[in-house]
Amino acid sequence: MTFHKYLLSLLCSLALAVPVFAAGQHTKGEKPLSISHGQTVELTDFLVTGMTTIFDFTSEYCEPCRAYAEPLLALHQQGNDIAVVKVDINRAEYHEIDWESPVAQQFALSGQGIPHFKIYGPDGKLIVEGRPARQLVNQWLEKLK
Repeated sequence: MTFHKYLLSLLCSLALAVPVFAAGQHTKGEKPLSISHGQTVELTDFLVTGMTTIFDFTSEYCEPCRAYAEPLLALHQQGNDIAVVKVDINRAEYHEIDWESPVAQQFALSGQGIPHFKIYGPDGKLIVEGRPARQLVNQWLEKLK
């Protein structure tokens, strides 16, 4: 094998390995990351390193979810230690809340409703979810006003 072929092979191997090492090592962008689109998801793969991460289970067809959209964007942008990740429960072909989507089933959302929040601490451990998580999010949103 020539040196160039060896180098190309090595680089290709490293490129394929990057997503494995990137899981859970995300940085906070200007806007919340949007994940799932109805498919199952491992939330811990999308934690923002060193920050409190709010997972917002949402659907564009949910009026209360839409009401949270702008305030959560502001919290994401203004909270120096908070990142928001949107978990879209809808598959592309659905034009109403997709309670039967794989991710909605995975987290039993039809029984809990949306918006539904799960909050992980900077250490990557789940702090709170459901109604108590919504109360905490509401407290943080009040501080922004």
